[in-house]
Amino acid sequence: MPHSDSPRHFFTATDGARLAYALDGPGNGLPVLCLAGLTRNRDDFLPALPGLSGCRVIRMDYRGRGDSDFTGPDSYTVAQEAADALALLDHLGIEKAAILGTSRGGLIALLLAATAKERLLGICLNDIGPEIDLGGLGKIAARIGKAPQARTLAEMAGLMAANSPGFTGLSLTDWQEMAGRLFTQHPDGLRLRYDPRLRDSFLAAFDPAQPLPDLWPLWHGCDGLALALIRGANSDLLREDTARKMREIQPGLIFAEVPGRGHVPLLNEPQSITALTAWIGEMQ
Repeated sequence: MPHSDSPRHFFTATDGARLAYALDGPGNGLPVLCLAGLTRNRDDFLPALPGLSGCRVIRMDYRGRGDSDFTGPDSYTVAQEAADALALLDHLGIEKAAILGTSRGGLIALLLAATAKERLLGICLNDIGPEIDLGGLGKIAARIGKAPQARTLAEMAGLMAANSPGFTGLSLTDWQEMAGRLFTQHPDGLRLRYDPRLRDSFLAAFDPAQPLPDLWPLWHGCDGLALALIRGANSDLLREDTARKMREIQPGLIFAEVPGRGHVPLLNEPQSITALTAWIGEMQ
């Protein structure tokens, strides 16, 4: 699958790192900053663009992902990525933005709500919440940073389809496009679209023998923002009871559960588009 047709842009973070991003939609639209999952990149939000029609969509590559500089495991942290997100908004002259955060991107959004709430209009979380299932994290730990087990995108698409039991109803084209967002084809085979040393950063932060930090206060602190939550009905990272508790704490939360999706929904499903449309409407 070809990568985004939107031109790449770059800005320089405060430590000199060169970070990539793409812009879509009208320049005077509602600014929506899209923050991807742990190993994902700006192209992960290509399927979401129809649901964000009319918005000024900013799709960011974190350091160590996509076309951004690989700055080393010590810099691949939620705190650093949150600082980079604010630096990108500053670079673009955007005072306030909505954040669409997938997985890790949602954790960054929660941190920003706690530390820079005045910069936010709203938050839409894609299959992530203040409580994360340890089993799902263990699956990520087992595969992150590993060399691709396929030599072509077509072969990888088949492997992904066969090893993603939480996902149903996707066509071969869907899987091929997803593979193209995650890997690049080279003469000697496939390569990750992120720094493999991200594994070191993740394993340093995730110790299965230790309890995860309590993030519920961050969710309580989102009062006053336009909030939405999209959950894959088969998610192994965001449990159903966690989503229920999130709705109880924030009763105005726009919520959608997407059947036939695990972690994470692609954001082009009818349920996702309906939630995104309602969320955007609250901020206009």
